[in-house]
Amino acid sequence: MAICLFNILHQVKKRLIVIGGGAAGFFCAVNAASQSPALEVIIIEKTGKLLSKVRVSGGGRCNVTHACFSIAEMIKKYPRGGTFLKQAFHHFFTRDTIDWFEKRQVRLKTEPDGRMFPESNSAETIINCLMQEANKHGVRIVMNLEVIKIEVFFPGEINSDEIENVKKKFVITCKNDAVFDTDFICIASGGYNKKEQFGWLASLGHHFDAPVPSLFTFNIPANPVVELMGISVPDVVVKIDGTNFSQSGPLLITHWGFSGPAILKLSAFAARRLYELQYDFTISVNWLAGFNESSLLTRLKFLREDMARQKITSRNPFSLPQRLWEYHLKLCEIQGETRWADLPAKQQNLLSRQLCSQQFSVKGKTTFKEEFVTAGGIKLQEADANTMMSKMISHLFFAGEVLDVDGITGGFNFQHAWTSGWIAAREISRIFNAGEKVNIKV
Repeated sequence: MAICLFNILHQVKKRLIVIGGGAAGFFCAVNAASQSPALEVIIIEKTGKLLSKVRVSGGGRCNVTHACFSIAEMIKKYPRGGTFLKQAFHHFFTRDTIDWFEKRQVRLKTEPDGRMFPESNSAETIINCLMQEANKHGVRIVMNLEVIKIEVFFPGEINSDEIENVKKKFVITCKNDAVFDTDFICIASGGYNKKEQFGWLASLGHHFDAPVPSLFTFNIPANPVVELMGISVPDVVVKIDGTNFSQSGPLLITHWGFSGPAILKLSAFAARRLYELQYDFTISVNWLAGFNESSLLTRLKFLREDMARQKITSRNPFSLPQRLWEYHLKLCEIQGETRWADLPAKQQNLLSRQLCSQQFSVKGKTTFKEEFVTAGGIKLQEADANTMMSKMISHLFFAGEVLDVDGITGGFNFQHAWTSGWIAAREISRIFNAGEKVNIKV
């Protein structure tokens, strides 16, 4: 027998249902509830966990946002959706996020790389803050319910020319036949990793860009570089051969290949291209970002004179980790006892190429499942960046990663979640509080 929850939760006042109990969904729900106390707000979460990405982000510390206060600079951190966010960030930006949490006694701190975390260094601080806001403003949470269909319901019989002035409700059907009716919907269901999962949204007439993975590390099997796992180099340049995709920053050698900000940024910006290549491609690594092959060759020639009597192995002039330096010397067949003055021209040239453009064959990727980020989602031309409302169906809103917006690592995806959730809440509250009649387009 079908469970009709809209009868159990009998609607006696206007209702907002937020689909998704993540950062964007919670932020929409608690802000809408605080701005409109007479509005009933319900969060529907398909799993048994709330705010799961908040809990695991930043190694359990929660990278809330990034200390970037220029919209022009901030949007460069989003491989997809920068133009859309250029408008949205004018309504709610980094400083607004900081202020919002501080007003609720959650102070944020900035680390040297710009990432911002709660001073407690615990994601539970952010989770507790959001849960307290939900409790304070009467947000109801229903878990373990997966939405499979949304319909627009018009009570009674109406003519098509009357549709603009008729009040409507949405009817939400869940996987176990549970049913809700509501006046407003905010879809904050997160990113999907299969296009079939967008079916229930496509049935509303919305379109989406097919999802592909973003923010992943590179697998380099059967390569001796993985023996250096744990070594980090602070400034490298990594290029995907045969493309224009290139990124700089720290690189971490792991037991499966390469990770670190340079790799994660590259995977994000090249996400669709790497998907097309089926994650089988070649990269070139410049281990010395301040040099190119020509300038490094000049530097090596100088070192042959300036450090003539010193052994190459024991004197590392580029501040590379010693094990990495010895690895490069070994690949260039430079003996450990060789002095700089005795470095053969052939090995000198080889070392220059090796350090500035070492090639690696990448075979596959590794994705952090808990922090899974996708490129893809609802097409941005179908949503209003100033309200987050659907341009096709009034009173239907989007927030977070369900939109085709994704950022690199560093707090940028959370900033999009806070921004889109807050904007949606503000518009829902504006409509509700003003009692405005918004034209219905279906």
